[in-house]
Amino acid sequence: MLLESGLTSTALKAKLFRGFSDNSRLTILEALQDGPLAVGDLVKTTGLSQSNISNHLSCLRDCGLVSVEQQGRFSYYRLSDERVAGLLNLAGELLAEVAKGVYDCTRYAGPTKPDAREIPLKIISE
Repeated sequence: MLLESGLTSTALKAKLFRGFSDNSRLTILEALQDGPLAVGDLVKTTGLSQSNISNHLSCLRDCGLVSVEQQGRFSYYRLSDERVAGLLNLAGELLAEVAKGVYDCTRYAGPTKPDAREIPLKIISE
């Protein structure tokens, strides 16, 4: 796979993390940690517009981070692999320790204040 694509392992990892780097996509992934949701449920949970969610779900599905299951008239989206949730949880644990540095970092562009639509991080304590 890596040889066929011409990407190194590091370049492929960077591409994976770009999938997580968009606030809307990350918000959707966080919402799906609790289980499968239809687009309408994601709209209610995240506060994002239906068209925004649909576009990002298409991207996440194409990248293999979410899967979809048709049940009658509704399509239910879920994380494609439990390791996606594990990665999100690990990011939350790491962020709990380095949050100030990340917040103060001037090298990465980002919102100057928290987005009201963000879902709170789930911090797992041992």
